[in-house]
Amino acid sequence: MAEKKKEVAEAPQSGSKKKLFLIVGLLAIVLLAGGGTAAFLMLKKAPEPKETKDPAKHVPVPDIHQQADIGPQVNIEEFIVNIISGDSPHYVKASLTVELTNEEVKGEVEKRMPQMRDSILLLIGNKTFEELQDLQGKKQLKAELTSKINSFLKTGKVKAVYFTNFVVQ
Repeated sequence: MAEKKKEVAEAPQSGSKKKLFLIVGLLAIVLLAGGGTAAFLMLKKAPEPKETKDPAKHVPVPDIHQQADIGPQVNIEEFIVNIISGDSPHYVKASLTVELTNEEVKGEVEKRMPQMRDSILLLIGNKTFEELQDLQGKKQLKAELTSKINSFLKTGKVKAVYFTNFVVQ
C-alpha cells in the first residue's frame, strides 16, 4: 500500500513539471518577441526630415523699373439697373472701366458704346440680389461682361473689366 501512495504522490508532480515547463517556455517566447520588437524600434533609423521650403523665398518679385503691360482703357459711365428680387425692389449702381488689347480697338469701343451699354444693362438686370452680393457673383459677372463685350469687337479684345463703382441696394 505504501508503494501505491508513493506512485500517486509522484504522478501529480510530473504533471506540474510539465505545466511549469510550458509556462516558462511561453514566457521566454513572449520576452524574446517583446525584446526583438523593442530592439527593432530602437535601432530603426529615424526618417530623414523633409526639407521645409519657405514659400516666401519662391515668391516672384516684380522688377520695379519694368513697366506693367497695361493696355488702353475706356471708361463706361455710371448706370443704374433694376435687378431681379422677390420681396422688394433692388438695384445696382455701377460704373466700369474696360482694359483693351490695343489702341485700334479703342475707337471701335467708343463707336459701339450704346450697344455695349445696352448689353451690360440687360446682363446685370437678369442677375439676382443674392448673386451680386458675394465676391464669386461679382467675378462671374466680370467674366460674362468680358465675353459679351468681346462678342461685339472685331479689331481687338477686352483684357479685363474693372468695377470703378458698384453698389447693390
